[in-house]
Amino acid sequence: MHTPPRRRTVLAAALAVTSAAAGCSVPEPRRTAPTADPAPGKPIASARARRALLMQFSAHPDDDLYFMNPDTQRLLDAGVPLVSVYVTAGEHTGRNRIAGMPETPPDRAAYSAARHQGLRQSYAVALGLPAFTPWRREVLTLPGGRRAEADTLTRGSRRIELVFLNLPMHTGRRYMAVPALWHDRALELRTHLSAGSPVTRSDTYDYDRLVAVLAGLLRRYRPTVVHTLDPDPDIQLGDEATRRRDSEQPGYADHGDHTAVASFTWAALCRWVSDAVRDGEPIPAFTTTAFRGYYNRHWPKNLPPEVLEEKAARLVPYGGSPSWQCGNPSGCGDYGVGGDRPLTNRKGWVRSTHHRWPGAGPALAEESGGRLAAYGVLGLRAVRWRESAPGVWGEPVDLGGGPLAPALGSAVLGDGRVLLLGVRFAALDGHGGADRREVVLLEQRSPGGGFLAWRGLGNPERGDDRGRRIGAPVAVAAPDGRVHLFVRNADKGVSTRVRAADGSWSPWRRLSGDAEVQDGLAASVDAAGRVHVYAAGRESVRHWVDGVPRSAPLPLSGSTVASAGGELLYRAPAVARLTGPDGDAGLDGYGGVVAARSPSLGTVLLGTDEKGRVALRAGDRLRTLRRPAVATALHLGARGATVVGLGADGHPWSWRP
Repeated sequence: MHTPPRRRTVLAAALAVTSAAAGCSVPEPRRTAPTADPAPGKPIASARARRALLMQFSAHPDDDLYFMNPDTQRLLDAGVPLVSVYVTAGEHTGRNRIAGMPETPPDRAAYSAARHQGLRQSYAVALGLPAFTPWRREVLTLPGGRRAEADTLTRGSRRIELVFLNLPMHTGRRYMAVPALWHDRALELRTHLSAGSPVTRSDTYDYDRLVAVLAGLLRRYRPTVVHTLDPDPDIQLGDEATRRRDSEQPGYADHGDHTAVASFTWAALCRWVSDAVRDGEPIPAFTTTAFRGYYNRHWPKNLPPEVLEEKAARLVPYGGSPSWQCGNPSGCGDYGVGGDRPLTNRKGWVRSTHHRWPGAGPALAEESGGRLAAYGVLGLRAVRWRESAPGVWGEPVDLGGGPLAPALGSAVLGDGRVLLLGVRFAALDGHGGADRREVVLLEQRSPGGGFLAWRGLGNPERGDDRGRRIGAPVAVAAPDGRVHLFVRNADKGVSTRVRAADGSWSPWRRLSGDAEVQDGLAASVDAAGRVHVYAAGRESVRHWVDGVPRSAPLPLSGSTVASAGGELLYRAPAVARLTGPDGDAGLDGYGGVVAARSPSLGTVLLGTDEKGRVALRAGDRLRTLRRPAVATALHLGARGATVVGLGADGHPWSWRP
């Protein structure tokens, strides 16, 4: 076995390495990462044998509150238990700043403890309990004998557990600790001790140990839903002095810790799956959602007032106040975040919630007898569920392709065959190795039947770093037999490939137009057979018809857009109203919208209302359903409109209002 170079222990004041964070890794200790595993046919854990559990991984205390809500709160409200893991201690400079007061001497142990207390306050309120409700605090033993603090609070059948690993945020004057650990396998970091914690001894982490610990936590808790930060943030150039002041890593729209922790998390997810395959166990059945971070400040805001108020309210008990009597001598929260500061902060992080790969709802296709098949990503692999009777879904069948990003694009050919398109983590090495994404295709061999082998469609970008920035694939079948594939590219424009009727694919090309757009593209075909693509830009929605940009002015949208029959539906920034070609579309809410059109029903809309309920609008009728789902999809068929949701337990359900 190769002998690694002598390790350098990196203490909290002595690292001088400069690097930006990269992708995600699966390797066994001291070995090269395995290649992607596209082979299908692996057994998958049954949804009926497990209870739903949400597990989220953050770099700092408050990342979940700023970037993963309201999604987290919606699942909590539905009774889904939560385990929330914080990789760094959040110690920052050690100063818990109080508005209008002189700065106090730095105390990293106390500031870390105050932020942890703020989380306990926030999540107690999230369970409907008083902010100062006592938690059970204990030491959790981790793989390799390492230790973490685990704080647990229950209310009836509802349960929250907070796990603090306490790796350092800083080494010297730079945010370089965890990002450097991702890049350099020879480095070690020593954990911080938070004041008052039941953990009283420091541990050391290197690259392999952190991946092993995160994978061990996944094996211990066996989540069915996983929330992560963004492993592949946008390239974002600009005023570097401002970016440094706002803690963004050079050249990218996020904090370096966010990217590195997301990368380690995806590495651990891949390790969890690969270990299960190696040991002959079923593939763990979990869904993933990655959330944008500092991206939120660079784009129009997308949360309407009611949802924003609820989200910001979760940060008030986290921020706390020096006047509170919480019983924690180190402080009662992160005082710089308390009160109305999340809403008055010029960065505006709290005012948006963006998914890294939007459009992760199940892809639906109608098979013989009118039964539906649903396709999605489970355990980082593509799967198919089938109806055995209307609304009765069987167990998932593994289609392989992993490790895949959460969102699958799809198109149904004229003969009924299905095309699935995804983004594969083709290389996830970390520690200076390759970090590569590719668009991949799975083509059905016959209608309702099996599939051909996975096929790579490459990447519209040259080079691994730019290739990591591509968005979720969106596809649409045109009446002439062609299939149009679209992805957002590294320059925040749109790239496309076209599948001809004979199955051959054109090269990648970029749609003309220099305006930057967000991910969450919407594509549809109008009555004349023309292909329309819409994307939310910085100053207006952008529109292409058959690949040609339209110059007619369009409004500004705060969130992802929808399209049916070539027409646009959008929400103006920070408003609930959904606007269509005739004005108010009658589906107030937030987040993404699915639109479809049929001759009998007209345009049907599926989305989320302001209370987080699944909402369906058909004509002048609006129906809502309070049933938790991590993603939903819409099918229009002979039986009318069918909503298929993917539950928090990883199993689909149907709703036919």
